[in-house]
Amino acid sequence: MEGQHLLTIGELAKKMDTTVRTLQYYDKEGLLKPSAKSQGGRRLYTEKDIIRLHQILSMKYLGFTLDEIKNHLISLDTPQQVIEVLEQQKEAVQKQIDNLTNALSAIIALQNEVRQMQQVDFGKYADIISLLRLKNEGYWIVKHFDNRLMTHLKERFSNYPDLAHSLFEEWKNLCDETIHLKNQGEIPEGEKGQELARKWWTMVMEFTGGDMSLIPALLQFNQSKQNWDKEMREKQSIVDEFIEPAINFYFQNQGIKISEMEENL
Repeated sequence: MEGQHLLTIGELAKKMDTTVRTLQYYDKEGLLKPSAKSQGGRRLYTEKDIIRLHQILSMKYLGFTLDEIKNHLISLDTPQQVIEVLEQQKEAVQKQIDNLTNALSAIIALQNEVRQMQQVDFGKYADIISLLRLKNEGYWIVKHFDNRLMTHLKERFSNYPDLAHSLFEEWKNLCDETIHLKNQGEIPEGEKGQELARKWWTMVMEFTGGDMSLIPALLQFNQSKQNWDKEMREKQSIVDEFIEPAINFYFQNQGIKISEMEENL
């Protein structure tokens, strides 16, 4: 590190518009260890440490948790690794742009409607506010909910957007877990397949609040994937091949009757 310009923790905090306490916490959690220390034991940071901090702060800004950031951080030893980091950040930023573009389109459409009709559809206005409070990432989902699901969403989650966001993240994680099990050759009726089915059903019950009358609407939503987000449409199509028989078997073992749900479809 001879010849490199090193920053103290205070200098780095000021340069990156963060706090010394935050940097101390990142050090403690293993997210950002200083590359050097002074003879007196003071933390010293290199230019590479600055880049890593940029990566951490960018991912935090994009909504990643600290655990997720820790799992996604890539070492920055080669140009290829830097390219991978930039690619991840580019995709995350593009997704945010797409989500905000959808929200902006809804706002503009409602604005034009109010201007032309000289009256306000407060239901649509409330929908838009709900979507924005849900951090936009799940915008494409609720945009394709029917009226029953949309009403339920507003009633159950408008005051708890973090809960809605956590369920959205749980859905994505369960999709990835299902695909992983499927690729590992696990079977739906096996122990791991049944544990996964339990997780899926728990998530559904958390979303519905135990209201079984919403199940047909959710099943209908799952069957209409043509307008879904491309990534989730492709994932869910793969997931359905595994999780549908897994849940059916789970229902049989738990004595859950699905005939009444299917009759309502």
